[in-house]
Parts: sequence; structure tokens; C-alpha cells
Amino acid sequence: MKKKKVNLRDLEPKEHQGEHSHDDGHNHSSPEEISNFRTYLPAIFSFVMLIAGIAIDYFDAFPFFKGWIRVVWYTVAYIPVGFPVIREGWKSIKNGDFFTEFFLMSIATLGAFAIGEYPEGVAVMLFYAVGELFQNAAVNRAKGNIKALLDVRPNEALVYRDGDFVSVNPETVEIGEKIQVRVGEKVPLDGILLSEKGSFNTAALTGESKPDTIAKGDTVFAGSINLDGVIEIETTKEFKDSSIARILDMVQNATARKSKTELFIRKFARIYTPIVVFLAIGLTFLPYFFVDDYVFRDWLYRALIFLVISCPCALVISIPLGYFGGLGAASRNGILFKGASFLDAMTQVNTVVMDKTGTVTKGVFKIKEINSFTFEEAEFMKYLMAMEEQSTHPIAKAILEYKADGSDYEATDVSEVAGKGLKGTVNGKTVLVGNKALMTSNGIEVPSETDGIVESIVMVSIDGKFAGYVTIADELKDDTHQAIKQIRDSGISKIIMLSGDKDSITQQVAKELNIDWAKGGLLPEDKLNEVEKLKKQPDTKVAFIGDGINDAPVLAASDVGIAMGGLGSDVAIETADVIIQTDQPSKIARAIKIGRSTRRIVWQNIALAFGVKIIVLILGAGGLATMWEAVFADVGVALLAILNAVRLQKMIWD
Repeated sequence: MKKKKVNLRDLEPKEHQGEHSHDDGHNHSSPEEISNFRTYLPAIFSFVMLIAGIAIDYFDAFPFFKGWIRVVWYTVAYIPVGFPVIREGWKSIKNGDFFTEFFLMSIATLGAFAIGEYPEGVAVMLFYAVGELFQNAAVNRAKGNIKALLDVRPNEALVYRDGDFVSVNPETVEIGEKIQVRVGEKVPLDGILLSEKGSFNTAALTGESKPDTIAKGDTVFAGSINLDGVIEIETTKEFKDSSIARILDMVQNATARKSKTELFIRKFARIYTPIVVFLAIGLTFLPYFFVDDYVFRDWLYRALIFLVISCPCALVISIPLGYFGGLGAASRNGILFKGASFLDAMTQVNTVVMDKTGTVTKGVFKIKEINSFTFEEAEFMKYLMAMEEQSTHPIAKAILEYKADGSDYEATDVSEVAGKGLKGTVNGKTVLVGNKALMTSNGIEVPSETDGIVESIVMVSIDGKFAGYVTIADELKDDTHQAIKQIRDSGISKIIMLSGDKDSITQQVAKELNIDWAKGGLLPEDKLNEVEKLKKQPDTKVAFIGDGINDAPVLAASDVGIAMGGLGSDVAIETADVIIQTDQPSKIARAIKIGRSTRRIVWQNIALAFGVKIIVLILGAGGLATMWEAVFADVGVALLAILNAVRLQKMIWD
């Protein structure tokens, strides 16, 4: 399949696109609306002509509606919907592919005209065209869901041009230009930090739960979130190399990866269609040798009915559309499957392995517990916050969130003790804030209860006495508990956690979430080895969920790799088979449900198509079915299958 070049202008909101056009004050139809009308016009015209012709035939309203006038009337009705099909059939024949659905439809309808069954010939082509319109509408809806999903991603960069920072599309930024990133914004392009320092949430890139503080001249990666002050960056990569551009390309080409069912049906149609053609020829001529009252026209009519019934349109159209519907439904729910094959693969998963940081946790620090020994909690936190107000460390920011307007107390003579913490004066009292090494080096006795704490801990002493401590931990995502329950309810037999974080923290999180088995302190190759061991177990299909560069090898090796795409690294997104755009782990169970529902609807369509065709084929061969029954068996079933597939985009997955 030829790849389509993607331009973000195609996905711009309409109000931005309007900035490049002129409004003269009149209401004009948009090019898109005009294009849609033109798409439906041939079918509408043929339908009106067909209904009018049938009405004239039935009521015998115009005696002159006979002979060549009747032929011309139905020919005019036939051409708008029939010519495109005949043209496609001729192109296929020139390419050496004779036996296609276009060939079958052309032969059947032209044959119907040859024996004088003009309304039936027009009807077959008309309903086929309507089926194609239904298919296109469903596909466009699915594409619209995908585009809407991608519109939420960052689509602007503040670049320095002509003495000022201006907002532009990231794809227009060149290597070496200077961009500005404000607090809370995602870095749009890779680059070198020009500011003196910066603090970034890089959990998606490194797998580390601690925010990363970097200095001037260090590399800043696209996807990092700026946590502290306005910074400036010199770009080192173009937009086309960013995760956004690659995801857009993946979306445009998602249907290139066909499911096994889809590939089988296509191969089956190539074998099935020539068999049908030769059976139709046999049905036309062989009865001459076995039937006493053989009438060529009658048996040709039966053969044409046989051709129309046998046309694999319902299968060729509805099955790919079923998978496309699944892709669109997933996209509408914030899930991007990179192809239909992964919808099928998701239905076979029975073991879910997940990373911890950035996958089930937020990757940001929060106060977990406050323990004050000598003061009330509020008073204790005033001393601690007064000291931390002098620090730019990410842990300090987590502590300062305790009270939005900060401390009433003011710290003076604050100095940093390298690798240990801070020392200063608050309200005339000497205050130490830091780790155990800071306490012991100043002769402060630390309670033994702190030894078993696995989270990051900030200890405080006031005037030479241990005053208390605060524990800081990476916070679970809001829907993590719900996600684990839903994954189990979906039939997954085993849930495992593998993390690069400390084993003690990993085990604690796993216990809280009731995960079956967990292991921490792992390097990327260690995670890969663990997943390879799981895959060797009989009847085990593994889905791995991760978000960082360190997860890329495991994402590639697992049966289904799932990446957290909101903050996920470029490498993880590129490697994964499925991307959770909203970073919500609860979407994992939803992805499994969508995969299973898609497969179920596809098999419903297969059963419907074959079941109806077999029944009407038998009736047609026996002369008990007319061309109208044949139309239903082919195009009617195709329409029903399309409507069944469209249900995927209407379903509620909660």
C-alpha cells in the first residue's frame, strides 16, 4: 500500500483553517459538503430513474414506454452506478486479474440486460453502489474518530523569530531555532537547553519516578514536561522526526496490517470467484444434455442469479469494514491499534505484564505520610515548608503543595549540605531538613522506625532534636485500582509487574494493587528475559504495558506491546502495537473488550453472508429465486453486515 503523506493542516480545527480564507459575508457550501453531495448524486439519480421506470411498468401509465425507449431509460439509470464498476473490472482484467467482484457484477448485470431484465440489472448495481457508500461513510467516521483523537496532542511551538516568540506549527520549526516552553507545557521538539537549568517530568522517557533536573547545554527530549519556570531550547530535530508525526503516519497506514481472517477471506475470494464463474457457465449449458424442455434464456437467467448471489461483496466489504470499525471505535476511546492484526492478537492475551512508573503511577512526587514528634502537624509543616521554599528540588515542590500560599515562617541563613539536605534558621531555631546522613552527621538520633520505610523520606530536626519526617512517594493513577479489577474481569488469568524502580517499592505497589507477582530493580534486558520466560510457557500470550525508552525491547518482544502514549517516549510509541493515548491504565481492559467485540462481529458477518448465500443459491439453482432474491443475498446481506460492523462505533465500553 502506498503511504499517504500526512500534513497537520489536514487535521487543523476549522477555525484555524478559516484564517487562510476570505469571508465575503455570504453562506457558501464548503468544498467538503459539495464533495459529499457529488458522491451521492449518481446513486440518487439511478434510484429515481429505477423507481420511476418500475412505476411506469407496473401501472402501464405510458403506452409508449416500450421497446427502445424502455431500454434507453434503464440504460440511463444503469450508467451512473454501473459504469464505475465496469471500469474497475476492466482495469483488473488489464492487470491480469479476471475474477473479481467487479467482473461478477458486470457480467451478471449486463447479462440481465441481454435477456431483457432491465430493472433487475439496474437494481443490482444500485444496491452495490449504496453498499459502497455505506462502507465509505463508516470508514470516514472511523477516520474522523482517529483525527479527533490526534487533535488533542500538542500542535504548536513558541519559536523566536524577528525579535519575538511567535506561536507556529511545530512542522515549520527548523533545526537550530530557539523555542520557548512555559511551565506545564510539553516540549514539542528535541533540543539543547539554553536556560541555566530546568526541571522536567521525564518519567515517560527514563522510567524513573523522580523528576529530572538538567543544566544548560544538556539535551531535552520531546515529550518531557517543563516543571519549573519558562525555559528556552535550541532545536536539534525537525518535527517529522517527532513522535507526533510518526503516530500520524501510523494512523494513515493502520489498515495495511491485515488480520489473519481478512487475509484468508481475500485469498478465499480469489479461489472462490473463478469457481463460481465456471459453475455459472455449467448451469447455463449443461442442462441442455439432461433436461427435455431446455430453454436457454431460463437457464441463463438462473446462471445470472447464481453469479449475483455468489458475488463475495458481503465478505470482501464487511470484514475489512468490521476491523476498520474496531480501529475507529478504539480511537474514539483513546486507544490506537496500529493494525487489524493487533485487534485479533488482543483477543488471545491471557497474561498482562506491566511497568510501574508512568504506567500504573503518575511519575510525580506526592506527600504520602506526615509524622511529627514534637509539634502539631500544621506547626511542624510550617518549619519544613519555610526551609523547602529555599529549594528548587522536585521533592521540595511536593512538600510545598501541602499549603498553596506557603509557610507563615521565614527561613534565614539557609545553606545546602551537598548530598544530604538543607541547614538554616527558622523563628530563631536551628533547623535541619534532609536525609538520615544529615541527621547522624549532626549528632541527631533517628528513630529506628524509619529504617523500614521504602519511600523517599525527608527528616527534620529542630534545635538539635528529631522533630519528625515526611514520606514522599510516586502516586498511583486515579484509575489504577479500577484498571486492575477490569483486567481481571475481562478474563486475564495472570497480572505481573516488572519495574526498574527499587524492589521494595515495586513490591509495595504490587501488594496494594493485588497483583499476582512482581519484581523490581530490573534493567531493560532483565525485563526482556522475564517476558521471554513467560512466552515459553504453554498457551501463554503476553501483553506488556510500558511507557519509557527502557521498555522498548519488551514491547517489541511481547505478543502485544501496549504503550502509554500521552507522555510515552518516541521509541516506546514507535515500538508498541497499541497506544493508550490518554495514559489511563483502565483503557487496557477496554482495548481487550473492543478486540473481542470486533472479532465477534466479523464472525457474525461471515456466518450471515455464507448462511444466506447458501440458502438462496439452492433456491436459485432450482429456479425458485428471482434476481431480487439474488440482490438481497448479495448486496442486501452486505448492507446488513456493514450496519452490523458500524455498531462497533456506537457501543459503550464502560
